[in-house]
Amino acid sequence: ADRPHRPQMPFSFQVVNATYVNAYAFPGGSIAVTRGILLQLDNEAELSALLGHELGHVNARHTAQQMSKGMLTQAVIGGISVAAGATLGAGYGQMASQLGMLGAGALLASYSRDNEREADALGLEYTVRNGYGADGFVGLMDMLRNLSKSKPSYIELMFATHPMSEERYQTAVQEVQRNYGENRNRSLYRERYQDNIAGLRKIEGAIDDLQRGEADLLNQRYTDADRHFARALKIAPNDYVALVMSAKSNYLQKKYAEALSLARSAQKVYPEEAQAWHISGIANIQTRKFEAAYADFERYDTLLPGNPHTLFFKGYALEGMDNKEAAADHYYRFLQQVNQGEEARHAYQRLVEWGYIKQ
Repeated sequence: ADRPHRPQMPFSFQVVNATYVNAYAFPGGSIAVTRGILLQLDNEAELSALLGHELGHVNARHTAQQMSKGMLTQAVIGGISVAAGATLGAGYGQMASQLGMLGAGALLASYSRDNEREADALGLEYTVRNGYGADGFVGLMDMLRNLSKSKPSYIELMFATHPMSEERYQTAVQEVQRNYGENRNRSLYRERYQDNIAGLRKIEGAIDDLQRGEADLLNQRYTDADRHFARALKIAPNDYVALVMSAKSNYLQKKYAEALSLARSAQKVYPEEAQAWHISGIANIQTRKFEAAYADFERYDTLLPGNPHTLFFKGYALEGMDNKEAAADHYYRFLQQVNQGEEARHAYQRLVEWGYIKQ
C-alpha cells in the first residue's frame, strides 16, 4: 500500500481470525481486517480502499489522538471476538464478564465522523496511487451501506468504531466523479481477488452460521447459538473460531465438561492462540481441577500476557491447591490493577482472612 505521508512507519497487515465484519488501525502502524469483511469485498480494489482507509487513520494520527483522549476499546485481535467494550452493547460486556476475559494489548479507536471523512479522502487517494480503479472505493462504501441495511447485526461492531452514513457513500461518489473520472476505467482486479479468497469462500456457509450464532450467543439464545455452531462445525470441523464459540456457549450454560472438550479441540487446531486456554482454565476451575486450571492459565499468560483476570484465576487455582502464600501473592497483584467486582471482593476477603491485610 502507498504510504506517502508517514513513510517511516513500520506498517504491517494482518487478517484476524474473526467472523464479524470489521477492520482496524492500531497505533504503531498495524492494520488488521477480519475474514468476515474479506468475504463481503468483491475485488482487490475494494480491499485496497479498505486498507487505504485504515492507513489514512494512522497517517492522520487518529489512533494516537484517540489514545491520548483515553477513548479506547479493548478487543481480542489474535483471537475471535470482542471481549469487552461499553460502546458495543450489553451483550459483549456481559459475556466478557461471565468469562472473566479482557483483551490484553489490543486497542481499538472509536473514530469521529470528521476522522472518517479524512480517512476516506486519504483512502481514495491511496487506492488510485496504487493503480486501482477509483470505483473500488465507491464499491467499498456501497457494500458497507447495503450491509448496514440488510444485515445490521453483522456490521454493528464496525459501526461502533467506524461511523457509517449515507453521506459517506454520496461523498465518495461525488469525489470520484469530480477528481478521478479519468481513473474509472482502471481494473478492479476482481478475478485475482476471488482466486485468493477461494479457500475462505469454501467455508462461507460456516462463517455465516458463526455470525448468526455469535449474535444469538450475545443475546443468550443458547439453543439457537448451538444450532448455528453445530452447522458451522459440520462444514468446517477444524475451524478454531467455531470450536471456541461453541465452547463459550457450553460454558455459559454450565456444561463445563463439554466446554473443556471443545476448548481442548481448539487448542489442537491452533495451540498458539490464547482464548481456548482461558476457557479450559475456567472450565477446570468450575470442576475443581485446580492443577490443570493453573497449567492452562500459565499457558494463556505466556501467549497473551497482561490480563489481570489471569492473576485472579491463577490465584484461585492456587487457593484450591491449598497454596495460600502463592495465592495471596497473586491476589495482591490482581488487586493492584482491579479493585471492583466479585473477583476483587473475593481476593480482598481472602487476604484479610489469611492475615495479609489488617482491617
